[in-house]
Amino acid sequence: MSIWEYANPKKFMQTSSWALPWVTGLAVIALLTGLVWGFFFTPDDFRQGSTVKIIYVHVPSAMMAINAWAMMLVTSLIWLVRRHHVSVLAAKAAAPIGMTMTLIALFTGAIWGQPMWGTWWAWDPRLTSFLILFLFYLGYIALWEAVEDPDTAADLTSVLCLVGSVFALLSRYAVLFWNQGLHQGASLSLDAEEHVADVFAWPLWLTMAGFVLLFVTLVLLRTRTEIRSRRLRALEARERLA
Repeated sequence: MSIWEYANPKKFMQTSSWALPWVTGLAVIALLTGLVWGFFFTPDDFRQGSTVKIIYVHVPSAMMAINAWAMMLVTSLIWLVRRHHVSVLAAKAAAPIGMTMTLIALFTGAIWGQPMWGTWWAWDPRLTSFLILFLFYLGYIALWEAVEDPDTAADLTSVLCLVGSVFALLSRYAVLFWNQGLHQGASLSLDAEEHVADVFAWPLWLTMAGFVLLFVTLVLLRTRTEIRSRRLRALEARERLA
C-alpha cells in the first residue's frame, strides 16, 4: 500500500469519513480538559499573575499558525511535483484555518503583552514576522479567489507558499536570529531556565494536542468540501457542454 493512493479523491473521502468522528472526539476531549485544567486548576504566576493563563490559547495558536503554513508548504510541493489535486485542495483548505490561528496569536499576544510590556504592540522581530505571515495568508487566499482557472491558481498559490515559508521560519526562530526584542523565548524548551514550570506545562501540552487535533479536523472537513465543490463545478461544466 502506497501513501499516494490517498491522493485519489475517492480514497481520501472514504478514509476521512472514517477518521473524522475519532479525530473530532479526541480534539474536544483534549481541548476541554486542557483549557479547564489550565484556566481553573493552575496557580497564578508570581510575576505575571492570572495573565499567564492566556498561554493556553496564545502558545497553541501561534504553534498552529506556523505549522499550518508548513503543512501547506508540503502539500504545495506535492502538487508542483506530482500534480495531485487532493494535496493542493488540502493546502487551500488549511489557509483560512492558519490565518485564523495567526490572528488569534496576534490578538492574545497583544492582550498578554500590554500588562507585561506596557504596550499592545512592539516591532519585535517575532511579532513583525508573525504579522507578515498573516499578510501572506491573506494574499494566498485572495490569489485563489482572483484566478479563475483552478490549476493556474494552484500553481501560483504554491509558489507563493514557497516564498511565504521564509516568514513562517522567521516567526518560529526570530528570537534566535536576533537578540533584541521584547518577546520571550520558547515556553516549552529543553533549557530549564526558559521551560515553564510543570504545573503550567502539562495542561499546555494537552491544549497544544487539542489544537493540533482541531486543525486536523477542520482541514479534513474543508478538504472534503473543496473536493465536493470541484466535482460540482465539473458536473455543471459537463451539463453546459451537453
